[in-house]
Amino acid sequence: MSHTFHIPVLGLGYSIDTPLKVARYGISSVMSVVDDELIERMREYHAQLNHEDYIPILKNEPDFRAKRITAYLNMVARLVDQQFQQLKQLPFEAGNDLCRYFELLPENTRLKQGYDLMMDYPDDSQKQLFQDLLKSEMTKGSIDVNIMAKVDKMNYDAEGLSIGDQYTDALAALRGFAESKLESAVILSAGMNPRLYSYLESFNDFFPDRKGHIRKRIILKVSDFRSAYIQAKFLAKKGLWVSEFRVESGLNCGGHAFATEGFLLGPILEEFKQKRNEMRDELFQSVQLVLQEKGIVCDLAPKQNLSVQGGIGTAAENEFLLQHYQVDATGWGSPFLLVPEVTNVDKSTLLQLENAREDDFYLSGSSPLGILFNNFKNSTAEAQRLKRLEHNRPGSPCTKKYLCTNTEFTEQPICIASREYQHLKIKQLQTLDLPEPDYQTQYQEITEKICLCEGLCASAYLKYDLLKPRENKAVAICPGPNLAYFSRSYSLDEMVKHIYGTTDLLDKIKRPHMFIKELNLYINYLQTDLQAQLRDLNEKKKKQLSKFKIQLQEGINYYKALFTAPTDTTTQILQNWIQELTNSEIQLSGIQV
Repeated sequence: MSHTFHIPVLGLGYSIDTPLKVARYGISSVMSVVDDELIERMREYHAQLNHEDYIPILKNEPDFRAKRITAYLNMVARLVDQQFQQLKQLPFEAGNDLCRYFELLPENTRLKQGYDLMMDYPDDSQKQLFQDLLKSEMTKGSIDVNIMAKVDKMNYDAEGLSIGDQYTDALAALRGFAESKLESAVILSAGMNPRLYSYLESFNDFFPDRKGHIRKRIILKVSDFRSAYIQAKFLAKKGLWVSEFRVESGLNCGGHAFATEGFLLGPILEEFKQKRNEMRDELFQSVQLVLQEKGIVCDLAPKQNLSVQGGIGTAAENEFLLQHYQVDATGWGSPFLLVPEVTNVDKSTLLQLENAREDDFYLSGSSPLGILFNNFKNSTAEAQRLKRLEHNRPGSPCTKKYLCTNTEFTEQPICIASREYQHLKIKQLQTLDLPEPDYQTQYQEITEKICLCEGLCASAYLKYDLLKPRENKAVAICPGPNLAYFSRSYSLDEMVKHIYGTTDLLDKIKRPHMFIKELNLYINYLQTDLQAQLRDLNEKKKKQLSKFKIQLQEGINYYKALFTAPTDTTTQILQNWIQELTNSEIQLSGIQV
């Protein structure tokens, strides 16, 4: 692995072609494969850009969704291979892409140190051998895909009959990846889907060979050790190996937020650090037994990595995570929304993000999935939602139907962000004869939902001028709160150098430590949850909130010990962190459950 960070999935469209921009430099990134229409349009765009033939895959073709995904992934893999080979053919001349590859590497890597030595090497007769050796050790970044496991709606034929489990959205997406030529990973996020997890067993590429090599790896995005262990054991019973646990902060992240029961990132990583080897050994024993039954010989346990993402903002935080918790890599997502050469943010939204303040990023109920969603107040999707309310036209036209899950009023599922659902739900609400404050609260909950299927693609369409006539151009974007501290657009080189500490993009910016920021987000979350329950706080909920508060206090105690342990961090910075922890502790103690 060339780099010690990756770029996680960013919405539907923001990182849909990021591998075409960074993989040749050895940087791994993740694309969403939820929206096959977006994928098909991006395939057409990049085919034309690269003077390739484009044969459309139409919606009336059998298994069109999986075929579209396979075709796009194959094209991305082919184009990245071409880019990489062209890069390796270049001479070592300052300022070109070949030198850029090596100059982006971390300073402490053998490859970077070898490059620096070669550039200063005095003997020209030996220099060519040195250069050939460096080129032979270059690697591409992984072209990974993300599937939200529970975004898995059934699909129906023209008569309204289900076309079968194999053609649900998540299974078709997985099949699209499995049948592609990629040798990379699928990241499974948003909880466990037994139907999807069982379907992995249908494809040989997910099983290891004798030496433990796996063509298509499984990565689980998780929020705590327990859920990681449960999911990995489920897969192990099918002979499937989890190649990486990707730990994400429950609240200090972009996109959908999956709050833990008060467990904070530091203690979670500590548990992984203490137990990961024991878990790996137990999982391999289970996997080996199943593989033997399948007639597959695997003598060596495949590699099992640990990575972390969500709210990392400085090189010091990045290095601490790598060293103290012994994670193999970190994920940097939201900051890359301000790197135009890497992600697809349209000019108007980019300008808004550059000038955004902390309170412009907030945890919302905007997602039709009913999961907390990190939202941006100044997005044009939010402006459109409010304008529709002004005109007494809440909800969105539902064209793509990826998030249709509700059958409260209809036989076939519909989306709760849709105009159809919100009209029916408000009509029902009006019959309940509620007090005005209760009515308004429920009305806001209904109408807060926005269309993510269109909103999370619009920015890519705007950037590449792919919007069709009358297509919605309102942009939804879901950065993590960490983005508030980055205040302009950056080049890829600037962001990578910031991650590795050779430059500091946040110099003189007042910003809390990532652990303290997450703690405060959880304290605010607890306060909000408690406030919402005040009128009807039953014993079960009271017990849950009390446990949540206790977990936060235990997290504070852990951080106090962590920040007072011997370290290279300057005394003044440590004192500031301890003071911030104390302030948070006072705020937490004032919450009466």
